[in-house]
Amino acid sequence: MARLIAAPVVIASPGTPPKQISEFVGRVATESAAASVAVMQSPTGWSEPGQRPDFDENTVVLSGQLTVETEDGSFSVTTGQAVHAPAGEWVRYSTPREGGAHYVSVCVPAFSPDTVHRDD
Repeated sequence: MARLIAAPVVIASPGTPPKQISEFVGRVATESAAASVAVMQSPTGWSEPGQRPDFDENTVVLSGQLTVETEDGSFSVTTGQAVHAPAGEWVRYSTPREGGAHYVSVCVPAFSPDTVHRDD
């Protein structure tokens, strides 16, 4: 049966300065392990540790610019573009440009602190 998700659950995030994570679907908001859907608001200068997650992460940038670093180099994802980060590959996200970024991330299976495998 379809159900309304009236509001997201705001989750604390790693990185400096902190970004806002609003989870609509996932382990916290709906107790779903199959997938997670979250809206992110990252401020100018935000960065997080690199990670090698056990899930695919698909990210659509709604506004601003997200920098993506991989073992092969780095690139920018801007408004209206997306990035697919496959499970098992190292990736690091940041928003160094003025204005930060507003984006949606979908993880399959759902994001979990136990399966993200962040760098020390």
